[in-house]
Amino acid sequence: MRIQVNKYPQLRTLCWNRPDDAVVDGPEALGLYENNWRLIDPEGFDPQEAKLLAGLVARFGNGVFMPA
Repeated sequence: MRIQVNKYPQLRTLCWNRPDDAVVDGPEALGLYENNWRLIDPEGFDPQEAKLLAGLVARFGNGVFMPA
């Protein structure tokens, strides 16, 4: 699974130090969300990004989201 960071505003915020055309894989994206959850605005998720996060949790987190 390859995720274009620029398609997801909250993920883009977490990848501020990466190039604009950055791509991450699924486990890395889930890790970014979990390890940096304090920087996320949960109400700022658009439906597309919420669906992405739910899919990442289901596929790579065994259904468990564990923010740090």
